Amino acid sequence: MALTKEQIAQRIARELKDGYYVNLGIGIPTLVANYIPEGVEVTLQSENGMLGIGPFPLKGEADPDLINAGKQTVTILPGGSFFDSTLSFAMIRGGHVDLTVLGAFEVSDKGDIASWKIPGKMVKGMGGAMDLVAAAKNIVVAMQHTSKDGQSKLLKECTLPLTGVACVKKIVSDLAVIDVTDQGFRLLERAPGVSVEDIIKATEGRLIVEGEIPEMQF
Repeated sequence: MALTKEQIAQRIARELKDGYYVNLGIGIPTLVANYIPEGVEVTLQSENGMLGIGPFPLKGEADPDLINAGKQTVTILPGGSFFDSTLSFAMIRGGHVDLTVLGAFEVSDKGDIASWKIPGKMVKGMGGAMDLVAAAKNIVVAMQHTSKDGQSKLLKECTLPLTGVACVKKIVSDLAVIDVTDQGFRLLERAPGVSVEDIIKATEGRLIVEGEIPEMQF
């Protein structure tokens, strides 16, 4: 069956390496803060000016003054710091973010990402996404594999306005874990109970399937 948002975040958390500086985008990516593997020390950065973000607060313990870029209340770890947007974006544009996790409306099999605008719908703006995709060393996307009407969101070409070009390295969807290569999408893992055939049908872009594809373990 398809993964929940929490399971997508849990699987992405395994991509974090000790010592990484990580930016978590709005939506599913923010949940990754709750699943950082034991023994892995990472520093979470938010473009609204926080370094050292912890997991979401427990019920009744939220501080309304501590919010991430998505206006969610968060916690701050010992040694955490606060600063203005100028310094925050200097960190991003200076290439000091090792990994960015973003949500997406669409991703192409060349690694293009559309994540900030659906024409005709009201949007707040692109936030820091365009800076992050241009400067981060590694970009992982958390997304639903298909739209509500069953149309693939992993495409040959994105149909929506692009956030970045040829920048996505890996996708964790509710159906699969996929690497983005020069030859297209490469299937690495499948969600428990989801068949390779299900993933092939749900993927419009080029999809490489080699050997036995293991199920994700939780």
